[in-house]
Amino acid sequence: MNAITELRQGLSEGWRSIAEGWKHVRERASGAMTRYRPLPARQPAARGDDHELALATPAWGLLFGEVFEDRDRVVVRLEAPGMDVKDFDLQVHGDILTVKGEKRLARESGDGRYRMLECAYGTFERSIRLPAAVRMDKCSARYRNGVLRIELPKLESRAPRAVKVRVK
Repeated sequence: MNAITELRQGLSEGWRSIAEGWKHVRERASGAMTRYRPLPARQPAARGDDHELALATPAWGLLFGEVFEDRDRVVVRLEAPGMDVKDFDLQVHGDILTVKGEKRLARESGDGRYRMLECAYGTFERSIRLPAAVRMDKCSARYRNGVLRIELPKLESRAPRAVKVRVK
């Protein structure tokens, strides 16, 4: 095998490895990708320079979360830093939990300018399929240290049963 063939083979294997890695990242993060829509111009935080800044922020952001289930409840945790309790709207429709929110534009004051702008601002909506039916009248939520924790008691708490089947 000559040097050029070895180089081609090495580059091909390297490219395959990179492509495989990106595929893995996309699959793992696809649920966390959340679309943010810019705030309407009528809001005080989005006028003049602030409006231009809001339009320059990314339209997509990561809203990482996890769903935990035990015998009695389903717990959903979402990392949503920089928000306030009043910025969330939570609804359960059947087996879907919908989290809507608005992350308001945070701007440093002064005569400087932004060199990097990666935070997403605006309204967002994220739907999460629940693994079990829940009691909608008993759901509760808490927002602390940038983490939204939603506790959803299960509709029916059944202990797993074991059944012995006799072979005839």
